[in-house]
Amino acid sequence: MEAKIKAIHFDASEKLVAFINKKVEKITRRFEVTLKVVKPETAMNKEAAIQLAVPPTDDLFASKTADTFEEAVDLCLDALEKQLEKIKAKK
Repeated sequence: MEAKIKAIHFDASEKLVAFINKKVEKITRRFEVTLKVVKPETAMNKEAAIQLAVPPTDDLFASKTADTFEEAVDLCLDALEKQLEKIKAKK
């Protein structure tokens, strides 16, 4: 598995990186996680975006904003699971 985690304009803690790796380890494909703080003065300011490579189809992508990065990652993974189910149903 090839993992790539980007934190834009802040340093992601080791605890956050470990949380993300644990959550996405069940996905055995290549993935990229991007974390970003948007509008720091608001409550819902943590954005997570996950891009998942699913050969031979195109990459899957989900982006969610929440109060915490952990919540945003969970929401992204839920969205990606729905996309994967659609792909499996087509086959």
